[in-house]
Amino acid sequence: MPTSVIQTTNLSKDYRLGPTVVHALSDASVSIDTGEMIAVMGPSGSGKTTFMNLLGCLDTPTSGKYFFEDVEISSLHSDQLAMIRNQRIGFVFQSFNLLPRITALENVALPLSYGNYPRTERRKMAAQALEEVGLEDRMDHTPVQLSGGQQQRVAIARALVGNPSLILADEPTGALDTRTGAEIMELLQSLNKRNITVVLVTHESEIADYAQRIVSFRDGKVISDKSQSGLTQQ
Repeated sequence: MPTSVIQTTNLSKDYRLGPTVVHALSDASVSIDTGEMIAVMGPSGSGKTTFMNLLGCLDTPTSGKYFFEDVEISSLHSDQLAMIRNQRIGFVFQSFNLLPRITALENVALPLSYGNYPRTERRKMAAQALEEVGLEDRMDHTPVQLSGGQQQRVAIARALVGNPSLILADEPTGALDTRTGAEIMELLQSLNKRNITVVLVTHESEIADYAQRIVSFRDGKVISDKSQSGLTQQ
C-alpha cells in the first residue's frame, strides 16, 4: 500500500454561473498518508465541500492533479471513477442517506450489489459490518425504527462493507446530539486505528479534536495545515 493515500497538487475547481466564473477551489495541494485521520474545516463557501467531492471522485477538477493510491484520478473516465468510489472509498453523510423502506442489513449490503458478490455473500459481509459498529441486534430494523445515532452507525457500516482504504465523512455528527456525536467520533477513531484513512468535514472544533491534523480552507484556498497533539481519545 502506498505511503500517501491522497496527493493533490494545485487542485482547482471552477463553476460557471451565467457570465460569472466562481473559483470554488484554488490550487489546493494536500498530502494525506495512509492511516491518518484528517479534519477539513472552514466557513460556508470556503471550498471544503468541493475539496471533499473531488477526493471522493464525485466531481472532476478544472485543473491540477489528484493521485489516489498512486493513481492519477484526474485523468480517469467516469466508469473508472465509479469503480474507485464503489470499491476503495466509503462515504458517511450528515443526513445518513439510508433507504427508508429496507432493513439496516439491506442498506449496508446495497453497495455490494454493484460488484460480483452472490446474495449470500453480500448478506454475510453486511452482517459483519453491522457487528463491527455494534448493531448486530438491529439488522432487521428499518431506518424509522432506529435512533439517529443508530442510523449513522448503519451508514458507517455501509461505508465499511467494501473494505475501503478511505472513509470520507461529511459533517457526520451534524444531525446528532453531543453525546451521540461523541460516540460516532469514537467509532470513526477506532476504525482509523485499523489503518483506515479518515477525512472528515466539520465546522465544530470539538469534532476536529478527534483528528490528527486540521486542514483549513477559506475562499477556496488552503490557509493552514497543522498537526495537533492532545487528541480526544476513547
